[in-house]
Amino acid sequence: MRLPLFGALALSAGICNAFRDTSPFFMFSTSELLTSVPQIALASTIQDIIVSQLSKCPSDTYIVVTQPGVHAEDYSDRYAASHLRRKVSGEDERIRSTMSVMDVLGDVDAEKIVEVVGDKCGAALLRVDAATGSFTIADDPKPRIVIVDFPSLPSSRTERASKLKDNDVFLSSILDLLPTSKYTVIYTTTASSAHKSSDFAEPEVYEMDTSFSSSQSHMGIKRDLGVHSKRADDNGNVTLPDAPLFEKYQYFTPGS
Repeated sequence: MRLPLFGALALSAGICNAFRDTSPFFMFSTSELLTSVPQIALASTIQDIIVSQLSKCPSDTYIVVTQPGVHAEDYSDRYAASHLRRKVSGEDERIRSTMSVMDVLGDVDAEKIVEVVGDKCGAALLRVDAATGSFTIADDPKPRIVIVDFPSLPSSRTERASKLKDNDVFLSSILDLLPTSKYTVIYTTTASSAHKSSDFAEPEVYEMDTSFSSSQSHMGIKRDLGVHSKRADDNGNVTLPDAPLFEKYQYFTPGS
């Protein structure tokens, strides 16, 4: 029987304490990337797969996200990272392929991915300032890599959840403002040292969700692509708008 990834995350948080030094990995794309990875994998394995797929230059824009200081259970809260959940779950029909790994052993090298895509695809680099919420973007078809570095989450459970929501809204706004509908998001994380503190000593009890049908798979493919809108001034300076933190929440795509 399949468990939704939400259920798997909760199960991992409450039972599988052996993987305290792991963190999740997510990827979604409006292009078809044929990838399949188990829910527990080495970072080197994931990186080899991602580099192999992105070396083919399937997108116009590549968003490389780094989110340090997290663990799988940070994403098991149904109110955490709702926009990310919608992308990975297949709710967004523009997304044609997704990949999520619950427990990654080691760290995926985001800089290596940036280096490979830059070399193979001739993509220009654009680093987004997550602190100010603004960046300059060129409205042209040239390939680009958008680097988004989020700070490590606080140690307090409540503050962690709040900050993760803020980061999720920020990333969603970037996607809405892209000048192209052809993009791939590589969402890397590193494990939280605070996870071993008293805030995480006792496992939480989570409600399992079975709302996804068994026809959904770990790697989903969709056909229809949409066009993202953007708002920028004459100089190409884009400021991310305020967005609601709460929407209709969906759970992650179930594992295969």
